[in-house]
Amino acid sequence: MSEPIRDPGPSRPDDADWTWVLERPCPDCGFDPGAVETADVPALLREAAERYAVRLGRDDARTRPEAGVWSPLEYACHVRDVCEVMTGRLEQILAGGGEVVTFANWDQDATAVEGEYWRSDPQVVAREVTAACETAATAYARPSGTQWEWPALRSNGSRFTARTLALYFVHDVRHHLWDVTA
Repeated sequence: MSEPIRDPGPSRPDDADWTWVLERPCPDCGFDPGAVETADVPALLREAAERYAVRLGRDDARTRPEAGVWSPLEYACHVRDVCEVMTGRLEQILAGGGEVVTFANWDQDATAVEGEYWRSDPQVVAREVTAACETAATAYARPSGTQWEWPALRSNGSRFTARTLALYFVHDVRHHLWDVTA
């Protein structure tokens, strides 16, 4: 019989405003928004899904590197959910037909607690994150021409277009690969 999965306790909330990654390279993960085209987004998401699945296959997928820092499993659950949120936001922009849309607030830390990410099965999450990245890749392959410049506002007032949302999203997915050293 295997040992019960124990609640690792709370993680440190991330309340940083990461929109700066739209203007300059990330010094941690190396993401450079100037080097990514919207046409690259679907392939980048699919490639990331493969890397998450491999990382979740390791024995230490549930292990937090230090107190308050998510495990690779928890990061993968977050990425799965980010894919859903960012796909929904892109769909909202496209449904807006070029009018400014406003995104509902999403509390990633509350989502992690409510979903008990730490309890998840790494094999199940590997399939889920792969499917979520595929759904997102399909969605982000859809916009064309001026649709990429259609506007949106985040609940905190940050301005996005479909293009900058795509870049912001890809950075998030790739940055968490760096977090889990995948």
